[in-house]
Amino acid sequence: MDARYRKIRNIMILILFLNLAVSFAKISYGLLTNTLSMQSDGYHSLFDGISNIVGLVVIQAASKPPDAEHPYGHRKFETLASVFIAVLLISVAFKIVSSSFSRFGNGDVPEVTSISFAIMIGTMVVNYFITTYEYRSGTKLQSEILVADSIHTKSDIYVSLSVIIGLIAIKAGFPIIDPLIALVIAGLIIHVGYSIISKNISVLLDHSQLDPDDVCEVAYSVEGVLECSMIRTRGVPGNIFLDMRIGVDDDISIVESHAIAHQVEDRLKQQFDGIQDVVIHIKPVSFEPSP
Repeated sequence: MDARYRKIRNIMILILFLNLAVSFAKISYGLLTNTLSMQSDGYHSLFDGISNIVGLVVIQAASKPPDAEHPYGHRKFETLASVFIAVLLISVAFKIVSSSFSRFGNGDVPEVTSISFAIMIGTMVVNYFITTYEYRSGTKLQSEILVADSIHTKSDIYVSLSVIIGLIAIKAGFPIIDPLIALVIAGLIIHVGYSIISKNISVLLDHSQLDPDDVCEVAYSVEGVLECSMIRTRGVPGNIFLDMRIGVDDDISIVESHAIAHQVEDRLKQQFDGIQDVVIHIKPVSFEPSP
């Protein structure tokens, strides 16, 4: 496991323990006081922890170097894990919806105490630290799974804020707010899950990572490049593979043609961060002299 993956793994271990602590506090006190919105928020946080465990397993697989059967490496394991996390989120949301509609019918009134507010405010502070630290680390390390998880955790802050508003309403004598807040949480979870899936599906479908015009602009800056075409890019930010074709004068030697191709490759890697490999096909170009 290289340095990048070790850093990602260590970050996820720290986040795992924080998420488990936050979820235990919300779920246990939510059950004790029969507060559905608090329990829902706790289960939301619990799946943060589960997603961290999934992420740790996936990081171990994604860190493997390219081999004969996987010449492009195993980086997409991170992308698959992000989609899996999103699916888990959406499944939790439907569970919350079911519990909310059940509450509408039984008329249970939750108990709200000062400890309820203390737990929610305290967990919001922890979640703010988690999402800030994880997003910055994910951006720096160009890790889809850390960024996806940080976006999920960021939603926890807004969810917890809505729960606090619900607790105030319950305290004021409006217990119906509890299942309503839980439904709002479910809707937010579904939205976050969908955004993560849509972002990562494009990677799995090999969506282009670089603008072909930008690539050709760099290629044409190398003396001897007469044509630029057939630009294809794939991968994820920080791990991009590029195929292209350049045209060179058919009067120059093979050695000179390859020297131009190497210059193009070097400039592309300097211009675009994260390019792992460039395959350049050389096309001889002839120009008839003007009459």
